Amino acid sequence: MEADFVALPVRPRIAVLMAVFQGADWLSEQLESILAARDVDLTVFASIDPSTDASDDLLQAWASRDARVVVLPKIAPSGGAARNFFRLFRDVDLSGYDYISLADQDDVWLDCKLARACKLLREDEAEGYSSNVLAFWPDGRERLIEKAFPQRRWDFLFEGPGPGCTFVLTAALGKNLQAFVAAHWSKLMGVGYHDWFIYAFVRARGSRWVIDSWPGLRYRQHNHNELGANSGWFAAWQRWKKVSNGWALSQTALIVDLLGLSAEPFVREWQTRGDCWLARNANQCRRQLLGRFLFFLICLLVCVSGKRFRSHA
Repeated sequence: MEADFVALPVRPRIAVLMAVFQGADWLSEQLESILAARDVDLTVFASIDPSTDASDDLLQAWASRDARVVVLPKIAPSGGAARNFFRLFRDVDLSGYDYISLADQDDVWLDCKLARACKLLREDEAEGYSSNVLAFWPDGRERLIEKAFPQRRWDFLFEGPGPGCTFVLTAALGKNLQAFVAAHWSKLMGVGYHDWFIYAFVRARGSRWVIDSWPGLRYRQHNHNELGANSGWFAAWQRWKKVSNGWALSQTALIVDLLGLSAEPFVREWQTRGDCWLARNANQCRRQLLGRFLFFLICLLVCVSGKRFRSHA
């Protein structure tokens, strides 16, 4: 998976925000891979959701021997990874950094992941970066998770750009997000996926996001993944339940509300004309061709059933 790479002329300074919960089995391997990053200067800021394993002791030991690892003060249980990441944005001092990166506790990063992301952000004049990942399982299986499909006009209202653990953001974006999180903390507690929201935050502002086809990390799959690779029939069934019970589109409605998009013509049309209209406009709503087809079918089935899972923002 080695990428064609040319080092940046100046070493970027990167704040890596890591949300931790029951991660002791994998933290050391993850931290070793992050701290081995080439051609960048970085600091890992870890926020630990109260855990019953050795996560806290392990991170404190890392922090005591490597100044690049900083453990934030303990918090009450957050209730999920999204809230823990929002806490990181709220509480970490981002001044002095050129880029902000997000990290899970259980992956393995390639050593040029961060430098490549910074290079592409500069070349594309983008604010946000994500990438494909190589999922791997304990039994030795591996599978490329493809996310680098062409972006559509409104895809950010209905899906994220790939796993948040691949995200690298410009410092300007990070500071804008930090201010937004502080100002909208209560409403953000209803957001299920921080990565989806961050992508929408960037795209709704008309800024650029680059999705890299190169997989910069090994994406560990295990029984405790909060989301994971979304592979297999069980994952497909879980996704269908979230759409059919209205949860997914309620998240869209929350994003519309938070980002002040209710006056957009696309959103107004959807609110007025409902899910049959949304089905006819599925081409604008998902990046992958198969995803657009399935989105069309789901909207059509919802419309025929008489339910109205439209945005109420």
